[in-house]
Amino acid sequence: MKVRQIVLGLLSITVIAPIFLYTDKVGTFVNPSSSRHDFLDDVGAFTVSGDNTRHLNVLQHQEASTLKEPIGVVYSDQSTDPFPKVTVEHKSARVLSATNEDRQQQLSNPIRQVVDRAPPNLTTALDSHPNASGISAVKLEKQSTQPLHKIDPKEHSDNKRDRQTEPPDAQVRRLKDQLIRAKVYLSLPSIKNNPHVTRELRLRVKEVTRALGDATKDTDLPKIALDKMKAMEQSLEKAKQVQDDCAAVIKKLRAMLHSSEDQLRVHKKQTMFLTQLTAKTLPKGLHCLPLRLTTEYYSLNSSQHNFPNQHKLEDPRLYHYALFSDNILAAAVVVNSTVAHAKHPSNHVFHIVTDRLNYAAMRMWFLGNPPGKATIQVQNIEEFTWLNASYSPVLKQLGSPSMIDYYFRAHRANSDQNLKFRNPKYMSILNHLRFYLPEIFPKLNKVLFLDDDIVVQKDLTGLWSLDLKGNVNGAVETCGESFHRFDRYLNFSNPLISKNFDPHACGWAYGMNVFDLDEWRRQNITEVYHQWQRLNRNRQLWKLGTLPPGLITFWKRTYSLNKSWHVLGLGYNPNVNQREIEEAAVVHYNGNLKPWLEIAIPKYKNYWAKYVDYDVMYLRECNINP
Repeated sequence: MKVRQIVLGLLSITVIAPIFLYTDKVGTFVNPSSSRHDFLDDVGAFTVSGDNTRHLNVLQHQEASTLKEPIGVVYSDQSTDPFPKVTVEHKSARVLSATNEDRQQQLSNPIRQVVDRAPPNLTTALDSHPNASGISAVKLEKQSTQPLHKIDPKEHSDNKRDRQTEPPDAQVRRLKDQLIRAKVYLSLPSIKNNPHVTRELRLRVKEVTRALGDATKDTDLPKIALDKMKAMEQSLEKAKQVQDDCAAVIKKLRAMLHSSEDQLRVHKKQTMFLTQLTAKTLPKGLHCLPLRLTTEYYSLNSSQHNFPNQHKLEDPRLYHYALFSDNILAAAVVVNSTVAHAKHPSNHVFHIVTDRLNYAAMRMWFLGNPPGKATIQVQNIEEFTWLNASYSPVLKQLGSPSMIDYYFRAHRANSDQNLKFRNPKYMSILNHLRFYLPEIFPKLNKVLFLDDDIVVQKDLTGLWSLDLKGNVNGAVETCGESFHRFDRYLNFSNPLISKNFDPHACGWAYGMNVFDLDEWRRQNITEVYHQWQRLNRNRQLWKLGTLPPGLITFWKRTYSLNKSWHVLGLGYNPNVNQREIEEAAVVHYNGNLKPWLEIAIPKYKNYWAKYVDYDVMYLRECNINP
């Protein structure tokens, strides 16, 4: 019986199978499943010697509806793993090539068609056939393929994760890299001597440049960008074959790198200068506002110039705020945001000091836009007759010829690194009033100092009940930021500084500070400030500003507040922790990117803008919009 099966198998291979090559059935073998199943039914039911019930043993008989064509993946005979450990990329390539090649060979090789479906007990007979060499090749290929039922889930997950973690501008970067490579090749002599490659590369550069446009992420790219990328890659490969001198390429890339670094340094200096210039420049709307308010103020009757509740100004039981500013809109935001979060607004008193130019405008703003039940006082710094050059060393220094020359000399090329210290705010005595709080508020025992570039987000009354433990200043320390340590502000090459202070000591932040005025008077802090200002008359101890003398004056006299009271960086750092911002009692726009300027960081601007009523007539007339 076994011999008979072998003979029948050989008969099917050598006689019957070649006939199939010219039948229409074979032509439709790879067509849709219905025709394939019909053909397999016919082959399975092929009769020999008139026996209509005998099936060919070459094919293991199955129902046509259950036949499925597997997808093959190559593996070795010695492998014990039915699913070879190959990368997903290689698997997909093999599956695709195996599928396409199998279908083509099935059309041209009917023996393969039959052998692929032969049962295991036929393989021995095939080996003994005269055409065994050809059949063995088919058998070997049969043995080296395995149906792929599934892809390793772990590998599939890793591949998917890689695609998800790909940066959103990956394609944009590739296009830019291609442009750089193309420009390098175009500058090399071997490419210039090849007109065909040169023309092709120039064409590709134009196409990729046009496709790239102003795109910053992959979603901005047009649909043709991928085709242009592929075409450019092919052209670059051609150029690579022409240019085989790696040393020339490296030399050119190095030259481009040095040139780019030089351009970057120039652009950084220009950016810094322009940013500083923008920060110093008053926007047109904010210039219009005080003019409009001043005109309105002097049109009022003298009886309308006074604020209500003036009897509260010296009541030490209330919560007093000190705000020194010449920016009307900024001062309004500080007051509005503080009152909006105060539990008892009627117990809060705001003392605003401004300069002579903005005095009438500041008063008019708060007369027309009173902060609810809170009390407002607006003072003119010119009224502080006690604050003069004979009393204040800094006031004397600010009017000196050397200081004026430092600020207003035209040749600035060699002083870009100190440009930030040339801000006109340092020329204003308003910026130094914070060192004269006991003189300004002689009957108060505690005051909260606020800068005009802050926004209050929580009730601040808890600060008045804090025990400063004998310290004068309560502030948030900034140890986490290296540029807020002492050595970044003070000149430790000077023995006066190096002997008295620690270069690695933690700095602290101005902007929201609670001052114990009783302790200030007891320790005579103002005189300490004056002594150091006299020693720094030639700016040898520190450059201009109020933080360096503040660090010195309140050295070992500062109580550290919890960081949630005061979060800084919204005026220069786009990466401030969002959770810290939301939980902060006060957020501070320290830096040049103030929220009222066009250069403000967009995502932080709304924290400030929501406390501005843009429907106020004066803002509309001055074209101040959100």
